[in-house]
Amino acid sequence: MEFFCYHRDRPDSLALRDELLEEHWSYMDRYAKEMIARGPTLAGDVPTGSVHIVDLPDLAAARAFAFDEPGYQAGVYRDVLLRRWRNILGRTMWDFPGGPTEGSRYLVLGLGTGPAADLALPPDQDELIAYGPLLSDDGATWVGTAALVRAPDPDTARTVLTRDRYAAVEVHHWQFGGRS
Repeated sequence: MEFFCYHRDRPDSLALRDELLEEHWSYMDRYAKEMIARGPTLAGDVPTGSVHIVDLPDLAAARAFAFDEPGYQAGVYRDVLLRRWRNILGRTMWDFPGGPTEGSRYLVLGLGTGPAADLALPPDQDELIAYGPLLSDDGATWVGTAALVRAPDPDTARTVLTRDRYAAVEVHHWQFGGRS
């Protein structure tokens, strides 16, 4: 089962985040085989959150992954979004043909209700790093869409989701994560 996990930083937690960086990476190293995508969201050069998309056996394993993370345990994050997810692209971020550094990258997160939207790949899929629906814990109900996309700017990145189908859409600068 695939899961989308987004730890959002608590204000003024940068020093603690930096202090725990090696512990965070060591923790994530334990999930290297299960990792579909990972990396921080940013405001300029300052981290604002941490995205991890993982393939784990079940919801209990996903909850343990999200809430046993050292930064979460120490209070770095203000909240955690953990949702079932479906890997529409069928690949990891390391398979993205654009590589890890070319162009600007964004997390586009749309939360919605009602009939599912954006279940099929958008036309310009060459710029998609990861893409799929956010689902209820049982995987039966669509609750939104999460995409990692390369785009020239946030407004262009936002167009990966259908306008007016979401209660809220967030666009965050994002970069490939992990050890250098």
